[in-house]
Amino acid sequence: MKVAGLGFRRNASVASLRGALDAAGGPKGLAAIATVSDKTDAAALRDLARELGLPVRSIPAGVLAEIKTATQSELIKARFGTGSVAEAAAIAAAGRGARLISVRAASRDRMAIAAIAEGDGE
Repeated sequence: MKVAGLGFRRNASVASLRGALDAAGGPKGLAAIATVSDKTDAAALRDLARELGLPVRSIPAGVLAEIKTATQSELIKARFGTGSVAEAAAIAAAGRGARLISVRAASRDRMAIAAIAEGDGE
């Protein structure tokens, strides 16, 4: 199962989220999108999910904090305990044996970050 993880500022637009996803490899073949639990209600995320016909997976911050990521942001590490919300959310949602197939990539406006992982879905 292929999942895109998204990290974004609360005021990011659908265009920002889409731009980050495109920069990470695009939506083709995705089974879901995922992000930290406190942002799953964001209108832009819900709109993107509806546009793509994908479910949103909510990942608790505590789960993200336990995941080692390929890239590191000191700001994100201080806030969430992981180096990349996007990478950690993608790995957590993709299931056992998940591996990144695209490290984090940013939207042009730097309002959103996306990463893609593939795993067994469980």
